[in-house]
Amino acid sequence: MLTIDCTNCYTDAIGDPGLDRETLANSSDSGRLASDLTAELDSVRTTGWTRWRGLPFDPMKSDHLGAINPLVSKLQGRFDNMIVLGIGGSALGNTALQSALNPPTWNLLPNEQRKGPRLFVLDNVDPTAVAHTLRFIEQSGGLERTLINVVSKSGETAETAAQFMCCRDMLINALGKENYARNIVAITDPEKGTMRTICDNEGYETLPVPDGVGGRFSVLSPVGLFSASMCGIDIAALLDGAAAMDERCSASALNDNPAAMLATLFVRLGLENGKTNHVMMPYANSLYLMADWFRQIWAESLGKQYNTNREEVFTGFTPIKALGATDQHSQIQLYREGPNDKVIALLAVESFDEDVPIPSGLGVDSLAYLEGSSLGQLLDAERRATTYALTHSQRPNLTISFPKIDAHHIGEFIQLWQMATAYAGLMLGIDAYDQPAVELGKQATFGLMGRAGYEEWAAKVASF
Repeated sequence: MLTIDCTNCYTDAIGDPGLDRETLANSSDSGRLASDLTAELDSVRTTGWTRWRGLPFDPMKSDHLGAINPLVSKLQGRFDNMIVLGIGGSALGNTALQSALNPPTWNLLPNEQRKGPRLFVLDNVDPTAVAHTLRFIEQSGGLERTLINVVSKSGETAETAAQFMCCRDMLINALGKENYARNIVAITDPEKGTMRTICDNEGYETLPVPDGVGGRFSVLSPVGLFSASMCGIDIAALLDGAAAMDERCSASALNDNPAAMLATLFVRLGLENGKTNHVMMPYANSLYLMADWFRQIWAESLGKQYNTNREEVFTGFTPIKALGATDQHSQIQLYREGPNDKVIALLAVESFDEDVPIPSGLGVDSLAYLEGSSLGQLLDAERRATTYALTHSQRPNLTISFPKIDAHHIGEFIQLWQMATAYAGLMLGIDAYDQPAVELGKQATFGLMGRAGYEEWAAKVASF
């Protein structure tokens, strides 16, 4: 299982920038608060906007696997390419799972060496990126062997809708109006909305965006699991790992509950000690996009102008991603000698699937120390050295260790941070499940693009 070492967040390791260890005892104020919040979270478990907690458990687990697995079996072997159309929570989890659990050369492998199609996630409407991706698709297997997976609960997200309209048109031109629908799978609301109407009219295969599961909490639903399964990832193991972590995060004692402890550390260091920038620094390239996923769930959930009493609070923390050892040569200079306003979470990997030995024979005395070791040993030494250096500079840091990177442990990691976000939201007294600040930009975009009913927004932007 994942383990967490928080030693370097305490005053006995880093002095005043840290927290007194005794104030995090189970009997402390923080311990009692964590116990109360655990009971509160359990009381609303799987209801309302907390339905994401039920995803790793039956009946939601069996319902989703029961829908995904037959569809994947039906589609496997038909497609060389798969394009996911989505943005935010409809895309970040897909890319993070693919990066973590399949090789970085996945899309470069010959068809016979892959356990599924190439995967492209179009999470933006950058015209160059979209044009080059679609052109590559046309030249490598063609649209006939390309599956379009559109992910949108409502169907009205402008970016995803525009992408979908482009891809649909290309499929119709290539395959004909009578055949193109078999190359589309939509993940959308099971009952209502613009995309549901389109799916019913056009005859697309569909999977549900579960009711009450917001985009940034949806990676363990069909939103993230379908593309993962299509690309050979063991989605049952993902859910099993998440379930195991959820059980750990249901412990009432603060020191037995990893999510409550993470939330307590990050929130208290932020509010009491001014550590409002929260860095995630994996020491594995495959975990780097997990830091992207973390950035969304931490920023969009916790950055709020108002608390639940409608009092103005302007709360939240700035999530930052870094990569070990790459960013030891860039960001660490700032982290150690710049403002002491950060908490750094390093992600360690105890055992990589593959390692690369460093050979001997170069004959250079100054490099002889590397001979006979491996790249994995060097990377872990870099992590340990960085932990020491940060602690020496009195910078709060903690380490989350993966025994290895596999579906079970990635499932644990996802549920850990979803639960930590839920705890942090309660500690801050805010609604962790809405995103009101996103709406203004959406409305202005609708106006600028000429959507009926939003003319006033076009005028407001024009006069800005």
